[in-house]
Amino acid sequence: MKNTFEHALPDAQGFFGEYGGSFIPSELQLVMDEITQAYDECRRDPEFQAELARLYKHFVGRPSPIFHAENLSRKHGVDIYLKREDLNHTGAHKINHCLGEALLAKKLGKKKVIAETGAGQHGVALATAAALVGLECDIYMGEVDIAKEHPNVVRMRILGANVIPVTHGRKTLKEAVDAAFEAYLADPITQIYAIGSVVGPHPFPMMVRDFQSIIGNEARVQFQEMTGKLPDNLVACVGGGSNAMGLFSAFLDDTDVAIHGVEPAGRSLEQEGEHAASITLGEPGVMHGFKSYMLKDAQGEPQEVYSVASGLDYPAVGPQHSYLKDIGRVKYGTADDNEAIAAFFELSRQEGIIPAIESSHAVAYALKLAQQGVKGSILINLSGRGDKDIDFVVENYGAQYGISELVRRYTLPT
Repeated sequence: MKNTFEHALPDAQGFFGEYGGSFIPSELQLVMDEITQAYDECRRDPEFQAELARLYKHFVGRPSPIFHAENLSRKHGVDIYLKREDLNHTGAHKINHCLGEALLAKKLGKKKVIAETGAGQHGVALATAAALVGLECDIYMGEVDIAKEHPNVVRMRILGANVIPVTHGRKTLKEAVDAAFEAYLADPITQIYAIGSVVGPHPFPMMVRDFQSIIGNEARVQFQEMTGKLPDNLVACVGGGSNAMGLFSAFLDDTDVAIHGVEPAGRSLEQEGEHAASITLGEPGVMHGFKSYMLKDAQGEPQEVYSVASGLDYPAVGPQHSYLKDIGRVKYGTADDNEAIAAFFELSRQEGIIPAIESSHAVAYALKLAQQGVKGSILINLSGRGDKDIDFVVENYGAQYGISELVRRYTLPT
């Protein structure tokens, strides 16, 4: 299915209403202008679009299917559907924009792609795309997330990426972004920062959204073919918000479709540093080169954040999400750690699908909507699979959910 990239926003300066833009040093702005021009040429280039479509079909395995979760539907009294981005090659939605960014980097003559990663899915996807098109790849990842998401670290290294531990601050996603930005500023000529979500300076919030909009474009057609109508509700988790914008973008003009973004409430919404609910509790601010809702500390700096899902613990959110919140088109709610883990096990045991912890936040919120009596159908963007999370979940929650023995890690004899 061809991605049409037809969107009214952002404006020429990269703003979605008052959010977005490009708050970066002037010398870096020249590089961003070059990227913007190259991307504009690529999205209008039939050959670029044809190559991307070929890779989506034959490399990624698109279109990803929609699955009617009949067991969950019967249990909760509402029709629940899953957009199965977890079935993509590399196991998540991230490959959608990583392929586009890698092809763009190749067009620009870059030698290397660099990026941050939290849960490791963006890192794996970018390492995969870099290997495919013949680019070097550096991935910056917090030490906490390296330990937590060890399977994805191994995958990145097998694919040839250089995984660089980030050792300052909380050693998670925000610090990984800081480190990747610093590396990019040191050499914006031979390398490109392949940002992993709908965040950062213009054109990245637009560009990543456009590459991810294939999710919503497919879902719109698929759901109507399955049911004869559009879904009544959309639900997706929101950290930076790329998987959510990918689904939401095709339905924004359909006012009968209620749209829900789900932020991580972590251990407590009441305690600073124990959640990452940027839209729910944040205020407008500038970080990492763009303006958006962000969580601030007493000094107005980015607040420390936390989530059980490494891919969601970021103190800001994509600027288009901020705009959609302000105009009331999308409702943003939260799911906490315990709700997400409960949903992780419920989807696994009811439907035989192990979701990523990030995606489990969306599942948890959809189940809450059902409990609150929402009517009609719910389409959840199942943004990733949970292979990367099983060791962490078993070690930290296994006893609670009846897993009596931890999975033993064996080494081959020498």
